[in-house]
Parts: sequence; C-alpha cells; structure tokens
Amino acid sequence: MQLVTEDNITELAQQRWATAKDPRTAELLTALVRHLHDFAREVRLTEAEWMAAVRWLTATGQISDAKREEFILASDVLGLSMLVVQMNHRFDPEATPATVLGPFHIDGSPELGFGGDMSDGVAGTPLYLTGVVRSLDGTPLPAVLDVWQADADGAYEAQLPEVDEARLRAKYHAAPDDGSYCVRTIAPKGYSIPMDGPVGALISQTEISHFRPAHVHFLVTADGHEPLITHLFEEGAEYLDSDVVFGTKQELVVAFEPREPGPTPDGGTSDVPWLEARYDFVLQPCARQ
Repeated sequence: MQLVTEDNITELAQQRWATAKDPRTAELLTALVRHLHDFAREVRLTEAEWMAAVRWLTATGQISDAKREEFILASDVLGLSMLVVQMNHRFDPEATPATVLGPFHIDGSPELGFGGDMSDGVAGTPLYLTGVVRSLDGTPLPAVLDVWQADADGAYEAQLPEVDEARLRAKYHAAPDDGSYCVRTIAPKGYSIPMDGPVGALISQTEISHFRPAHVHFLVTADGHEPLITHLFEEGAEYLDSDVVFGTKQELVVAFEPREPGPTPDGGTSDVPWLEARYDFVLQPCARQ
C-alpha cells in the first residue's frame, strides 16, 4: 500500500484519472489535476479559502436555471470564454472575428422577414442593421442570422420574469441572390452584468468595471462555413475599453448613424428619427476534411 503524502498525491491522482476510457478525457482530467494542485501549492491554499470556493461554486449552481447561466457568466468575466473562442476560431484576417456567446442566448427565436421588427412594441430609438453576408471569396451567402440584445434599460428577456414570449430576438434570412439582410430593432444600451449572484459578489471585491458596452448579438450560420458568434458594438459607446467579458474588438465597432424621419432600409418609412448601422459579415469556409 502506498501512503499518500503532500509530495506524491498529485502523481497518484493523475494516475487514477488517466484510467478514463476516452483518451481525450484522460488527457483533460490529468492536466486539470496537475494544474489545480500546482495552484493550491503556489498560493498555499488554506482550508477556509477552499471551503469558501466550494460554497461559491455551490451558490453558482443553485442560482443557475433555464434562463440564467451563472457558470457561463463566471467563465466570461474570468476571460476564459474569450480565450477558448480565440483558440478555436482562428479565422482568416479578412473574416469577421468571433466573440463570446454570453449567458442570454435562447434557442427557438421566431423567424422574421427582411426588415421585420424584432422590437415589436419595446420602447426605444428605432435601429436598422443592414449589410450583406458573404464568404471570404466574395460569394454572397443565404445565411441565417440569429439576433438578440438587451433593451433600452439594459435588460434581456431572460432577466424579466414577467416576460414569457420572445422579446428582442429573432432569426433573419439573408437574401440568396446577394446575401443582403435587414434587421429592425431598437438601439441597445450598455449595461451591468447581473450583480445579484455569486459572480457579482466576486466582482464587487475588485475595481473591475461590471459593465458591457452597447451591442447586438449575432449567431450567423451558412452551409459550408464555420458558425460565427459575434457582436456589433456601437461606436463611441461607454465601456468599449473595459468590457467586463473581454468581448470588444475594433473590427466589430460600428457607427450608428442618425437619420431623419422618412424612408427606411426595409422599404417603409419612419415618422420619427432613427439610426442605421451597416456591417458586412464575412464567414470562414469550413476546413476541407
């Protein structure tokens, strides 16, 4: 029998987890054990500190549900989500860069036609997002654009218990002939991440800004191309340089141009001033197998 000591416990734990039947699982778990043990040794982790961490993880799980993904939020603010995105989406420099999915995406958004209004009664300044979706070689793509955002108060549908239907989210189809799209919504607002949970409690112990700059989320998919998860950020918005989830990229910052009442990109007219932002999404073709 080999007795466990401070010096050999890491090796023994790695040996056990190396027995995982899947080779990749064995690789991941043995590396995780090594790095966790190294962390504990480096900081001389106390029992009280580890118990506080366990309680924090427990609370993070308890507050999470179908509408709130606190573990995703934790990954986001630690910079881990963005690191994983960067490592796994090494797109061509000409392709639109990817960012984090965030904790507020919901499957099953309603489909709207060209210029359909996904705000539908939600108060705010009208915003039209227009452009084309194309491949790296310029070929227009009949892509699907899954779009979601916060309202003018910085709240998402998932944060509003009284809302039980789709709100400020929709799916649009780019035109098959030229890849053009038109999204009708309202101007988003920069907002604080949820601060009423374990992640917020942790952030509150630091000088970290808990705000995100104004943005609209996109998940763009097209046959033969890598899915693109990204944002469009409002040029000049607050917090562009201090985005709490590290999601801002200069290539995704777009001017929201003011327009006077009159014709709109969807072929209609507006009785009030509105905003227009134009952006062309460029998708990365899938690697050949």
